[in-house]
Amino acid sequence: MILFTSTGLLILLSLSIPVGIVLFLLAFGIDEFFSPFPLMRGLGQVVWSSSNSATLIAIPFFVLLGELLVRSGIAQRTYKALEAWVSWLPGGLIHANIATATLFSATSGSSVATAATVASVAMPQADKLGYDPRLFSGAIAAGGTLGIMIPPSINLIVYGFLTETSIPQLFLAGLLPGLCLALLFMIVTAILCSAKPSLGGPGIKANWKRRFAGLIDLIPLLALFGTIVGSIYAGWATPTEAAAIGVAMAFAISAAHRAINLTMLVESLKGTVRTTAMIMLVVIGAYVLNFVLTASGVSGALQDFLQGLGLGPLATLMVIVAMYIVLGFFIETLSLMVATIPIVVPIIVQLGYDKLWFGILMIILVEMALITPPVGLNLYVVQSARKSGRFSDVMIGVIPYALAMLAMVGLLIMFPIIALFLPSYL
Repeated sequence: MILFTSTGLLILLSLSIPVGIVLFLLAFGIDEFFSPFPLMRGLGQVVWSSSNSATLIAIPFFVLLGELLVRSGIAQRTYKALEAWVSWLPGGLIHANIATATLFSATSGSSVATAATVASVAMPQADKLGYDPRLFSGAIAAGGTLGIMIPPSINLIVYGFLTETSIPQLFLAGLLPGLCLALLFMIVTAILCSAKPSLGGPGIKANWKRRFAGLIDLIPLLALFGTIVGSIYAGWATPTEAAAIGVAMAFAISAAHRAINLTMLVESLKGTVRTTAMIMLVVIGAYVLNFVLTASGVSGALQDFLQGLGLGPLATLMVIVAMYIVLGFFIETLSLMVATIPIVVPIIVQLGYDKLWFGILMIILVEMALITPPVGLNLYVVQSARKSGRFSDVMIGVIPYALAMLAMVGLLIMFPIIALFLPSYL
């Protein structure tokens, strides 16, 4: 049954069938061939129970928040402001790419939206100033992955929903590792560009007057992040309510910049509906598949298989980490999470690990899936923003940053306090 599930998943995905439909088809197949009971008779109840949650309402709000910020031109102003502060480092504007992605991640909640925003703003600079196209585009693709780590994060909301883990606690746990990962990206960039200056292009020096003047353009995003996250941790709002507050603030900020018009609003709403529909189809499909897998005994069989290997907790964790890295080459991020969480998380808890900590570790592993071919979405987003050049350039450019992610995985395993410090302290 495990072989049928894994093989069927890869075959159906290779046929370019939408992920949500693939999950439903696998559930139907397992029910038909392996289940002694007609599980599909409970399909309606499973679909309703998986979608009837106030927590999930936060998803369209955070998507709409990102759409408004992208279409209002705030990202361009943010990039210019951060450029004045970090572009003097070895690597020049590549650091501005990473810094902008980090700050935009704190309001967007989506890695693809973050990568698309930074790519549209930064990519014209690469050709004009003579930056190495591989490292420049690779930094944007990698920086975009921070969108699902730094709160608010749609993927952390989904993880909390599926594992019944506190979403505010997950947001706290993801903040410090997300900032550490951004710092690792900048360190890698500085080392590479110091060793080979031609990779980074010319540095841009700005006087202090320009730097402080640019801080005005950072205030809206910082205020938005502080309001969303602060209202959650102060106990004034749930994540869903905070997301609604964030949308209202984003609308007000866009209006203050005179970016609100009918076309902009319609396009933002269309983008929100498309993205939310895709996410919800995957979540509901995964919920149905997980119900069938559990009822058919696949989850228990996998647990028995891992226990039968006779490995200790750390070695079993390494097997799971390797599994996520391999699956990340073939399965899209959200699909990878929802298809494996109900099977893997009980094993992790049984081994004695904290599921809050594992949620952050998993996010880093699925972040890698965003920048590893052939399915890495951020690679295609960045390539589509380029006017010319080969797709292989983007793939080569992300390699140093993928290695930095692996280093972050190792740091989290050796020092779990990186993820658990803020939740335990606050």
